[in-house]
Amino acid sequence: MHGKVLVVEHEKCTGCRQCELVCSVFHNGASNPSRARIKVMKWEHVGFYLPMTCQNCEKPFCTEVCPTKACHRDIENQRVIIDKDKCIGCKTCVVACPFGHPFFDPIDRVTVKCDYCDGEPQCVRFCEVKAIDYVEVDRVQMAKRREVFTKFSDLLKIER
Repeated sequence: MHGKVLVVEHEKCTGCRQCELVCSVFHNGASNPSRARIKVMKWEHVGFYLPMTCQNCEKPFCTEVCPTKACHRDIENQRVIIDKDKCIGCKTCVVACPFGHPFFDPIDRVTVKCDYCDGEPQCVRFCEVKAIDYVEVDRVQMAKRREVFTKFSDLLKIER
């Protein structure tokens, strides 16, 4: 598998929402977090913050329900894309997504989602605590394997 993905380390996120601000500026020319393509989910009472973007699912529900096929999977780049020219603003893709993405932009009257800022994600660039990274898929898979191995080896140490 090839391609890059956004990876979030929620433990590092401070909930500053800088990622939302730079995303809205990059895509809309104005600092308006409600139009950002990344959203920080906040649970203030426990100090838990989670920046969320499109997961670019292998079998995305959003593409299945789009009546105009504006929302479609780009096989080459391993991501879901929304063609703003084909989007009719019906919001079926928004309803279909189990992760709460994409978003309906009330000003442009179309659905939008993270497009990795054309390969230079601004959320990554401006996240001071480095809670968001843009990495090769293979690197993510290796990190996950290492994490599972570490947990497993720790479990073995406890049993001894």
